[in-house]
Amino acid sequence: MTSGARGDESADTADLVHLNGIDALTGQALVPPLSSEKLAELAGDESVDHLAREWVARFDRGTRQQSWGLPEGVSATSIREAGWAIVFHSAESDEVRNALKPLVEHRQQQIGDDARVKVLDYREGETGRSWLVRHGVGAGTVDPTKVPYYLLLIGSPERIPFIVGQHLDVEYAVGRLHFDDPADLAAYVERLLAYEGGSTSPRARAAVFFGPHHDPATALSSEHFLDPLARWVASPESGLDYHVDSVLADKATKHQLVGILDVAPERGPALLFTASHGVGYPRGHGLQRAKQGALLCHGWPGSGAVADEDLFAGSDVPPSEGVTGVVTFHFACYGAGTPAVDRFIHTPGEMPPRIADQPFIAALPMTLLAHGALACIGHVERAWGHSFMTPGAGDQLQPFRNVIARILRGLPVGYATTDLNERYAALSTDVAALVEDFQNGKQGSSQELAAAWPARNDAEGYVVLGDPAVCVRVGDLRPVS
Repeated sequence: MTSGARGDESADTADLVHLNGIDALTGQALVPPLSSEKLAELAGDESVDHLAREWVARFDRGTRQQSWGLPEGVSATSIREAGWAIVFHSAESDEVRNALKPLVEHRQQQIGDDARVKVLDYREGETGRSWLVRHGVGAGTVDPTKVPYYLLLIGSPERIPFIVGQHLDVEYAVGRLHFDDPADLAAYVERLLAYEGGSTSPRARAAVFFGPHHDPATALSSEHFLDPLARWVASPESGLDYHVDSVLADKATKHQLVGILDVAPERGPALLFTASHGVGYPRGHGLQRAKQGALLCHGWPGSGAVADEDLFAGSDVPPSEGVTGVVTFHFACYGAGTPAVDRFIHTPGEMPPRIADQPFIAALPMTLLAHGALACIGHVERAWGHSFMTPGAGDQLQPFRNVIARILRGLPVGYATTDLNERYAALSTDVAALVEDFQNGKQGSSQELAAAWPARNDAEGYVVLGDPAVCVRVGDLRPVS
């Protein structure tokens, strides 16, 4: 599971970058801590795709405008104005298409303008850029009558690659749906329509922040990420007026996490935000698809193989209605999915190692969605601490505060992640320029590259699983007694 790259054991520990992620079989870090020198070496080996760089740069310039590329007067927070589309692979089965017909019809009725509701196709081998061009739009322009702002991609990442959605997500509000069993897809649609139609019980006006503390990586996420985010949501400064529970360190057990979800919906939180190790398995292992990205809870002693009682996986989601209407955010390696190939950590000059036989969406969010969750935000690939910390600048929590605030104010989940996508665009252009400087031997470029490269990698990894147009029914949330 670990890659060809190794940590620098002689480096000063203060200079080491720790990634979240534990090998479930050995208890070792999926990637050993990396020094700045190693990061610069890995980043400097990255090839620069000039066409892709210019495309993302144009996205970056467009997303810095308040319109996000939409026509003047069209609000990105309104699906009626910005539009909604579902995107099928051209070879998608009739069974899957039929399971989604009720959702398409629901969005047509909701938006009331057939020109802003589309059923679009994706052809094998297309990039995000070429797909947009084929549908009549270029970077920096969002025309809801051609390609609506809210895009729901249907199918496994074998058919529509993760990177296609991640590139589109820079300028559009993108979500993905795929289930191994089409019956789960029909169940997600049925429960979503029931929720939006008001026939299911609303949730409590509450948010839960859950995270164990095992080692330097989880200490960082617990103390510098979860705790300050929870305090901010609970403070008058946020203006959110939500009850907040912080389930951190030794309280963050599997038993507690099951209990948070195994309740009547009206007692469950509207938002569950977790930060932990996600576990990984070797390519070809029988448990990889079922448990990769599962959440490592308190109870694991910090070494040795991970026991089932300390791991929250898809099979541990309670069969009750306790997840109906919840939005979850999982900061964890492979928490949303696993690519086939390691794009970042490998020996320079060698072919990147394969992580899995085929790319796949994690079982935990698939199960949550099938049981009634509105959406799950998570990470494809590994999660880096540079999500919320910038070397030399300290904690950088504003993008995550904005995600949380938008969700808890009832804005569409796909729109809520806008800041994370903008950060990816900005960092992509920075990294492309720094790689060229590094390869050309420019003095001082290695330190800058070592800081920017992992931050870009992390920002790229966030995806929304579920319909990006879903919103928390804020007006119906029940007060916590």
